[in-house]
Amino acid sequence: MERPSPSLTPHVHWAQRHSELYLRVELSDVQSPDIAIADNVLHFKAQGRGAKGDNVYEFQLAFLEPVKPHPVYKVTQRQVNITVQKKESNWWERLTKQEKRPLFLAPDFDRWLDESDAEMELKAKEEERINKIRIESRAPKDHSFYDTFHTIADMMYFCQTLAFLEILNSLVGIVRSPFIPSLFQVLGRNFVLFVVLGNVEEMQSKAVVFFIFYFWSIIEIFRYPFYMLSCINIEWKLLTWIRYTIWIPLYPLGALAEAVSLIQAIPVFSETGKFSFMLPYPLSTTIKFSFFLQIYLITLFLGVFTNFRHLYKQRRQHLGSKKRKMK
Repeated sequence: MERPSPSLTPHVHWAQRHSELYLRVELSDVQSPDIAIADNVLHFKAQGRGAKGDNVYEFQLAFLEPVKPHPVYKVTQRQVNITVQKKESNWWERLTKQEKRPLFLAPDFDRWLDESDAEMELKAKEEERINKIRIESRAPKDHSFYDTFHTIADMMYFCQTLAFLEILNSLVGIVRSPFIPSLFQVLGRNFVLFVVLGNVEEMQSKAVVFFIFYFWSIIEIFRYPFYMLSCINIEWKLLTWIRYTIWIPLYPLGALAEAVSLIQAIPVFSETGKFSFMLPYPLSTTIKFSFFLQIYLITLFLGVFTNFRHLYKQRRQHLGSKKRKMK
């Protein structure tokens, strides 16, 4: 009866930091390594070229203290590097649970630090991180345009959803704003926000998002206080003048920003095929959502012209009549 050949063990070198363990397995030309941690024991098995030639090598290491069960390893031509995360950040007096060090295990002097050196390294990294934060906080935010959506999208979702109350308020007569213009403005903004920007990640880092949110918001800073005071029959002349004047530059600029976002979104939706659909047989034609964006782009400019006339008429009613009374 043949005795099973004893398993071969590779040379392993180790080092540690407060939160990590580093293992370097001396095996070259490694293929299909099997590396796992179970019950706080590292299991290693791999085909490779070591001290005993090209063979299967394996070993087990029972760690001194608990570690996380997901080792990270990298195979190079000459060795296998394994990183293991400690469950608690502290300094171990040794690597293994058994006091006697295994014969195949030795310190990795290329990475070896004692506890005081490791603490100095940790402090240096922390100081570097703090200095980096300070430098970034002082640096001009040139990239802020491109982070606008990710920074305030949730708030814009909330505010533009509440804007549907404008349609209801206009319908029941709480405010004297006409129903149709309010309907088109609220639906148009929510279409741009939820569909064009919110559904396509490529659009969310565009600089135009900053201008859309800016023009939408700055108009409402004056419009909503005006409506609020009107509901309790209070009129502030300066606020009234701003309410019916500030839209003259901002409304066209806001519409232009929306149009730019649509123009930028058309090729994106066309390439991704998002929201596209196929007509049933016998037509069997794919209708791309980008086609609807092109139609909406045309109607946007028609809507701008219509609303511009309506807002100009409102301005004459609220400001022109007062000028006549002053004569």
